Amino acid sequence: MSLPLRCPPAKPFFLEAEPGERFCLYHSPSPDKKCRGALVYVHPFGEEMNKSRRMAAMQARAFTTQGLGVLQIDLFGCGDSSGDFRDARWEIWKQDLTTAKNWLENTACAPVGLWGLRLGALLALDFARSSGSKIDQIILWQPVLSGESFLTQFLRLRLASEIFTADMGAQAMTGTNTMRGFLQAGNTLEVAGYELSPELAASIDSLRIAELPMTGIPVHWFEIVASADRSITPAGAKVVNAWKQESVDLHVHTVVCSPFWATQEISECSDLVSSTAAIFA
Repeated sequence: MSLPLRCPPAKPFFLEAEPGERFCLYHSPSPDKKCRGALVYVHPFGEEMNKSRRMAAMQARAFTTQGLGVLQIDLFGCGDSSGDFRDARWEIWKQDLTTAKNWLENTACAPVGLWGLRLGALLALDFARSSGSKIDQIILWQPVLSGESFLTQFLRLRLASEIFTADMGAQAMTGTNTMRGFLQAGNTLEVAGYELSPELAASIDSLRIAELPMTGIPVHWFEIVASADRSITPAGAKVVNAWKQESVDLHVHTVVCSPFWATQEISECSDLVSSTAAIFA
């Protein structure tokens, strides 16, 4: 898919935060469009962030043609922002979103919503539930349902690496329970090139999307499926039903495409971009 035309180039800058600075890209609305709103993009975790940059840029530019401003922020310890990943904490990331939202409100002078991918979707929901600030709407791309399951999958990357490299050194692990015990003992664990702190691991482990219903604002959930005859997973459907019982203004969309955040090569999903943009049509 070609990127939308007449899009001003994204403005790169460093946003003052605590601690340090955060690298940001601001996509301003197309000059021929009245600003209708704005979104903070909450990126996914680890290498998924890098695999998703192309899709995030495509979607941000599609939003600008509809009169939306989009702020992409590299959270603390991620990308080109200040800090090392080993020092990242869930609460620092939530504070980063406060800083980003405040900046975007002052810049766009429009209602601000959140758009999160994978673990970033959980972060967006957790921030919206706890911040107390007004959120215009929330867009969830393939949200992680359970932080515990997500962390288990992430830890398995280390097991796969050890098997592949026959690395059985002093810190070789024999299973995810062993790794969790290592983290719970207060140690930092290196996984797939990322040094995971016990504090961040514990925060992720405790998250359940079912416990983060957002009422009073529209929530658009986009689920990636392998074929048109597939629907949201049974686990996802259970969360959807529970949220609807909580009177969440929830809209579920299924889109056929590959899991671009996890493919070996950088990939795109034009249908997801157009389907997401369509909610503002």
